[in-house]
Amino acid sequence: MKNASFWRKDWLVGLLVSLVFFLAAGSDLMQSLERKAYDLGVLASTRVPSDRIAIIAIDDQSIANLGRWPWPREIHARLIDLLAEGQAKVVGHTVLFTEPQVEAGLGYVGQVSRWLDASSIRNSGNPAHRADLARLEALLEDAARKLDNDRKLGESLGRNGRVELAMYFEPGEPQGKPDKPLPDFVQRNRLTQVQAAASGAQPDPSQGVLLPIPVLGSQAQAIGHLNVSRDVDGAVRSEPLVMGHYGDYYPALSLMLAARSLNLKTEDIRVQLGSGVQLGQRFISTDPTLRMQTFFYRDAGGRPAFPVDSFYDVLSGKIPAAKYRDKIVLIGASAAGVGTLQVTPIASSMPSVVTLAHTVSSILNGDYFLTPTWGTLAQLGIFLAVALYLILLLPRLSAATGALVTGGIFAALLLAHFGLMTMYATWLPLMLPVVLLLVGHLLLTSKHFLLAEAGKQKSDAESAESNRMLGLAFQGQGQLDMAFEKFSKVPMDDGLMELLYNLALDFERKRQFNKAEAVFRRMAEYKPKFRDLQARLAQSKAMAETVILGGATRGNDSTLVLDRPGVAKPMLGRYEIEKELGKGAMGVVYLGRDPKIGRLVAIKTLALAQEFDADVLQEVKQRFFSEAESAGRLSHPNIVTMFDAGEEHDLAYIAMEYLKGQDLTPHIKPGALLPLPVVMGIVARVAEALDYAHKQNVVHRDIKPGNIMYDPATDTVKVADFGIARITDSSKTRTGMVMGTPSYMSPEQLAGHKVSGASDLFSLGVMLYQLACGRLPFDGDSMAQLMYRIANEAPVDILTVRADLPPCLVAILDKALAKQAEARYASGAALAEALRQCAATLPKPAWEATVPATPGTGPAWSDTVPGGPE
Repeated sequence: MKNASFWRKDWLVGLLVSLVFFLAAGSDLMQSLERKAYDLGVLASTRVPSDRIAIIAIDDQSIANLGRWPWPREIHARLIDLLAEGQAKVVGHTVLFTEPQVEAGLGYVGQVSRWLDASSIRNSGNPAHRADLARLEALLEDAARKLDNDRKLGESLGRNGRVELAMYFEPGEPQGKPDKPLPDFVQRNRLTQVQAAASGAQPDPSQGVLLPIPVLGSQAQAIGHLNVSRDVDGAVRSEPLVMGHYGDYYPALSLMLAARSLNLKTEDIRVQLGSGVQLGQRFISTDPTLRMQTFFYRDAGGRPAFPVDSFYDVLSGKIPAAKYRDKIVLIGASAAGVGTLQVTPIASSMPSVVTLAHTVSSILNGDYFLTPTWGTLAQLGIFLAVALYLILLLPRLSAATGALVTGGIFAALLLAHFGLMTMYATWLPLMLPVVLLLVGHLLLTSKHFLLAEAGKQKSDAESAESNRMLGLAFQGQGQLDMAFEKFSKVPMDDGLMELLYNLALDFERKRQFNKAEAVFRRMAEYKPKFRDLQARLAQSKAMAETVILGGATRGNDSTLVLDRPGVAKPMLGRYEIEKELGKGAMGVVYLGRDPKIGRLVAIKTLALAQEFDADVLQEVKQRFFSEAESAGRLSHPNIVTMFDAGEEHDLAYIAMEYLKGQDLTPHIKPGALLPLPVVMGIVARVAEALDYAHKQNVVHRDIKPGNIMYDPATDTVKVADFGIARITDSSKTRTGMVMGTPSYMSPEQLAGHKVSGASDLFSLGVMLYQLACGRLPFDGDSMAQLMYRIANEAPVDILTVRADLPPCLVAILDKALAKQAEARYASGAALAEALRQCAATLPKPAWEATVPATPGTGPAWSDTVPGGPE
């Protein structure tokens, strides 16, 4: 196990890859890549070719006009004579005249001459014979001269004096000694200024040579070799400026042409073995074998780098010879099947005479490419730097950072390669580190992927199952958004479709139709024909656009969607909504059911977000839940029990005890008053409930008939909405009105002072007054007038409204409605005791006469609810 872990180390992979590439540095593949990069560098480089070079091509047009190749050498002689007249600086003829050209007639002339020499006619003493013999010899000599093309060409070469011919060395290490020394006309071109190299470097050797025939070679100004260096792919990228032949050194034709054009001789050429050639004042750097990396000039504007004229056009006079005055004229074949076509970095088929022109221009302009002496060390250093990056640094980087760094190094190496070639004509082979970088990065990345993929698949499966279970857990806790988030991380399958379907229904129950729509859309992307998915999706979209509870409406206009076909029954918290019970000032009351225990509850909703500005909304919410918590701790037979409070989407809600009966609002009108003893009994029980709450430090703040529930059938009294008024106390709605019921508020509450239980007793006194006589103790034409009278004026004398009220009740009302809190009853219990004592003084017959014969005739809780219409 430990061994397996060792072989998986990233640094080891980087080391192995680097070693493989180091060993493969000399392989054909790597060298081929280096050559391709070199060619691209040549194509990207720009230099101006020498304008002193002209080419006369033996092209297809010339062969068509002058006859099949090879031509009589007399034709070459005529062209040489024309160039002499045109005063060309130097002429390089690339045709290898290695064999004599013998005409058939010349052979017969020779036979006649030999017969004549052996005949008796020459030895005859007859004077007539001597005269005829002289005439015959003259005719034979004239015929031989006209038929001997080699001699004609040789004479032209001699007359011109500026023509250089080509020879060709057969490459190879010589075995033994030569059969005979080279002719003098060749040896006079031998380089004598040679400086040996400390490294022992030598130019390319030869084991044989193809020479011009003596009649031509002896008349040439100079002779240079036409050898080129072909790489493994057959392309010509360099030329040996010097070739070795049995210990002697001979220059290339290009070097001799450049030298003669500069009026230099063979002895002016100095050779430094292993480094380069000194031509006059110019030093030509080469590789250790004296090969120069030729610069190949690109065509410009559709014109060739060097002008090329047809041999026939020059010979026929169509192109005047004066065009070549002081030019380096190169003569060579370009016709198909005649000349040698070469592959170069800029062309796939370049005539050898054109290649020669590029070489001569490179020498004259110094445009050759240079491989620096430090190139090998630099290449090795860069290779080691890339290897260390793969071994030490890349494994420590993240995928994104590694890609960026690798890309940066790759770009830097390419810029260095092409920048050195284009700007400094320097070739530094960098493809080995470049390919090592790319392959190493790819292998390390692939290794990470392959080794991590199996673990990733296992991890993904485990993660999917974990997210599925977490989603179910969150859904069970009612955290539907979290559930959807977890389900979204699980790959889609039929099992997940079932879970998402149920989740979408839960969103519908929560009235979050936009989120239900999002779930249905995700399901439709996987299986659009699942169950009634399309209908559900359309329904949710419509509901999301048209029904947003508490979002687009105000106050009690917001109502849950209860009767829309296809929509799941809505929920508030954990309660299923059965029906609407009624509407109050700040919200709607619903009948709900706790599905876990089957309990029916009354759920009062408060759209806080609609009623309060954003800057106070959070404070209001905190106050609401704090008061709800306090009220929820109250346990008294005359206080409605609060089971739960919460916030659902856009609503705050309170779940409370569901009771039958009605509030006291219907009994505050003169024609519907309850019997006085019943009223006093109800108020006494409310006072006791308030006394209990006040001892728990809970103040109701909104005592009014609408918050007192009464069931005559069971004679049950319940105080509802404890703590609800607190959330609106001293707060303003968007319209700027003070919320609450001002007619029942105490002076200190209207003034915005801190309220205590005495404020509730004042409100209870107002309610008692109204239940007793059918009108309020304070009224006004405006809110301001009403508030002024509550704070400053005495209530309307109740006896002027109802004269039959007992004095004790009038006294109770006066004390309960006192302006100063200290003047009121000290507690709710004291008020309750006073009411019972006063009720005990009432005549019993009156009591019995006023008690309803059939109790419970009023409307049920389901028709009128706490906080209902006022």
